[in-house]
Amino acid sequence: MGLSTKRPFGRGGATPLDGVDTVLADLDGVVYAGAGALPHAVDSLQRAREGRALGFITNNASRTDASVAAHLSELGIPTRPEDVVTSPQAAMRLLTTLVPAGSTVLVVGGEGLLTEVTKAGFRITRSADDAPAAVVQGFAPEVGWSQLAEAAYALAVPEEDGGIPWIATNTDWTIPQARGIAPGNGTLVSAVHTAVGRLATVAGKPEVPIFHEAVSRFGSQRALFLGDRLDTDILGANRAGIPSALVLTGIDRPKHVLAAPQGSHPTYILGDLRQLHEPYPEVTVRGDVATAGRARVRIDGVDVRIDSAGDAQIDLLRAAAAAIWSTGRAIFGFRVPEQLYADPFHRP
Repeated sequence: MGLSTKRPFGRGGATPLDGVDTVLADLDGVVYAGAGALPHAVDSLQRAREGRALGFITNNASRTDASVAAHLSELGIPTRPEDVVTSPQAAMRLLTTLVPAGSTVLVVGGEGLLTEVTKAGFRITRSADDAPAAVVQGFAPEVGWSQLAEAAYALAVPEEDGGIPWIATNTDWTIPQARGIAPGNGTLVSAVHTAVGRLATVAGKPEVPIFHEAVSRFGSQRALFLGDRLDTDILGANRAGIPSALVLTGIDRPKHVLAAPQGSHPTYILGDLRQLHEPYPEVTVRGDVATAGRARVRIDGVDVRIDSAGDAQIDLLRAAAAAIWSTGRAIFGFRVPEQLYADPFHRP
């Protein structure tokens, strides 16, 4: 579901929230970076929940739904644990289809994952010597070599040769923190993969179970998902058939937007969450020319040309993305003006 001339909830003058009954938001890079809220996030989300449900979907497996809800409430967004859908919850739904109830599971991760494993009725071990029925791996800052090594020992036999299942809550390569961008669970999963030559089954974004659970939990008919990553948030929303907004307050930057592959095109591109409440310009592509507001970008062979920069950098990015995406060609096939890579948008 890409940016196109056909808007999902109306045309010219409509905001991204028009017609939406449920706003589903990622957390890291959308609501906060580290412990602190991102600029404009709290006020914008509080306003967005007027007349709508507001829920949160997170791949971060290090915290429980209750602790996430408490954190959001402290930031000024009153939240209940049931308003938070986590990747460990998605992992448990998957695990129950793979191993018998009450099985022993080797857990690589922290409190958020341990809590969900316990709630699902499985026994927890940290040692491959306990003959676990499966390995479940999620991010936690305290995960180190010893836990990764135990996972590798338990996963030495390929699953097709009788080895046990391996579920990763998510494979985000990075995670936004107050001090910058840090390694995410994907790097830790990759370390185990390198040791054993196996691939994990992924429960969280960009896989669809976590989105389906959220839509079901809130009884949504017309949801909008807010994310900061093209490869997990937007790809996952597209796979689940949910319109999405990429907000430029986290991981992915304008250069990533322009290079986004077909399956990762967001419905909307936002500089920050205030733009949820602003009229979204009609984005059109006619022939080789794309427009967004007063911004106009043209494809001229291998050159991307700016005919009009318009009034705002975000509109120029929207027009450039539409122009490039409409060709179906990869970004490295174009000469792109540096102005299109400009990044005045907030990031942690």
